[in-house]
Amino acid sequence: MNQKQQTSPFYNVDWITIIIYLCLVLIGWLNIYAAVYDADHSSIFDMSRNYGKQLIWILTSVIIITAILLIDSKFFNFSAYAFYGITLILLVAVLFVGKLVGGNRAWFEIGSFRLQPAEFAKVASSLALARFLGSNTLKLGDFSDQLKCFSLVFTPVLLILLQPDAGSAMVFMSFFLVLYREGLPPFYLVFGLISVILFVLSLLIPQSYIIITLLVIVGFLLWKDRRVRRHYTLIIGSAVLAITLVTAVNYTFNNVLKPHQRDRIDLLLGKKVDPKGIGYNVNQSKIAIGSGQLLGKGFLKGTQTKYDFVPEQSTDFIFCTVGEEWGFLGSLVVLGLYSVLLMRIIALAERQRSTFSRVYGYGVASIIFFHLFINIGMTIGIMPVIGIPLPFISYGGSSLWSFTILLFILIKLDTNRNGIIR
Repeated sequence: MNQKQQTSPFYNVDWITIIIYLCLVLIGWLNIYAAVYDADHSSIFDMSRNYGKQLIWILTSVIIITAILLIDSKFFNFSAYAFYGITLILLVAVLFVGKLVGGNRAWFEIGSFRLQPAEFAKVASSLALARFLGSNTLKLGDFSDQLKCFSLVFTPVLLILLQPDAGSAMVFMSFFLVLYREGLPPFYLVFGLISVILFVLSLLIPQSYIIITLLVIVGFLLWKDRRVRRHYTLIIGSAVLAITLVTAVNYTFNNVLKPHQRDRIDLLLGKKVDPKGIGYNVNQSKIAIGSGQLLGKGFLKGTQTKYDFVPEQSTDFIFCTVGEEWGFLGSLVVLGLYSVLLMRIIALAERQRSTFSRVYGYGVASIIFFHLFINIGMTIGIMPVIGIPLPFISYGGSSLWSFTILLFILIKLDTNRNGIIR
């Protein structure tokens, strides 16, 4: 390899990942066009429509990609904390001067241009966590080190919850997967699973029944097994934590959540049936996906899409356009692309010699996986509607830019995979 090739910004670039990215972005653009198609504005380049605006975001993303590939890999490690600090400042600022949209003060607005700092907080947190784990000799088995990592990850969460944007805040839970890969004890994953189970039970069963059951289980364990009895402090502490969680869930559900949020949860749990009210979006989405059958109705021929039966179809519910017009096979192709992308990202992360690059790679994979799972889960009715976009496909500049930056920083880091980034 000659010196000129090695100094090229495209030297050692992972083209497989880039091709998958381009395919997903193109699929997104075409489906945004289909979702908001108007015969009076039939040109896909009409800048007054969402698909025209999305083209602008795509073209500006190319500029962002070029800039990232031109930057030295070491820059991202060096400036990680600076990016993180700037993002925290933006998250505070948006609470005071942000535009109120859909009940959330989460956007900066300049003319017709909107920017959502919570989207970029995922990138900044990934970089900061990678920098922290890469530049310190940490033992994630030690509680003090765990606390430092949790503080780094969940400080943006608190600011995002003040907007309030629960959907964006939930995405940060994906960082537990990153920490687990780096040595976080399995206790936290087990605790998270138990917490989810208790959360659901708390909404289905009277609180008093759950508390009595927990007390009976603890009493039985302490009375029956001497080996377990030696760990009575842990058992009693866990019981107190579980009871506190049950109580907190009930209080939050009844006193903190808004009525429409409570209705959505009740609908998901089957406690309420309201296909023409709060469940309208999900019901119409499932009809659209199901109506596509095996091969779909064809491009621009989806009736659910064409007659606007599904609200927010170009953003949160874009996948139902894929299902209706491209059918089961088309949906399978899209999911296949995402699957290959995730496997590719993990492969890139694992081949890094630098801890910084590896941790960051797992951050990218975890965030994309979480978005994918929740978004598609919303459209088929197995997850609550919390309003997070489908990566690279949903309409929106902040979303496309943030996912582009997130992915291409990893691609740039991978070009220097044989080096140690400090």
